Amino acid sequence: MTGAWRPIERELLARDAPVVAPYLLNKLLVHGDCVGRIVEVEAYREDDPASHSFRGVTPRNAVMFGLAGRLYVYFTYGMHWCANVVTGPEGEGSAVLIRAAVPIAGIDLMRERRRGQRALADGPAKLCQAFAIDSDHNGADLLVDDPLAVRLIDDGTGPPRRPIVGPRVGISRAVETPWRWRVAPG
Repeated sequence: MTGAWRPIERELLARDAPVVAPYLLNKLLVHGDCVGRIVEVEAYREDDPASHSFRGVTPRNAVMFGLAGRLYVYFTYGMHWCANVVTGPEGEGSAVLIRAAVPIAGIDLMRERRRGQRALADGPAKLCQAFAIDSDHNGADLLVDDPLAVRLIDDGTGPPRRPIVGPRVGISRAVETPWRWRVAPG
């Protein structure tokens, strides 16, 4: 890790999801002893037919319309959790899905949670399992100063100058929208 850890400023997250998404690349996701560098994200917002917020506020997606920097966690396919960083101003339903992270600490614990699998956090469901993120974390503030909480941290590593940009995956609407950003391998 390159520098001192500091929380992300809420104002930086209270922007449009497609602006925040590439900014989150190389930030750290931290939960207890587990730390991972975010390497893949997707943006979703209220005017996007692929977004959970497209049809307005529901009990499931209400967190997306709240304070930027909260964690929106949802259950999908009847078996997986996915974690999103809420973005934009309050009242607008937008978030950035954390699709993948490279583990850098707590790897043995992640491996135990992933039942010995080699791929620890290279997909949104694997990431949630490795970091033990589930419905109990829905609405959690990622910017708190609590070593036991799920947190979003800046260690001074900036986003890549030229991230890989492309269409989102695992959706059936607005598939052509290029709101997926990845850190180039290497």
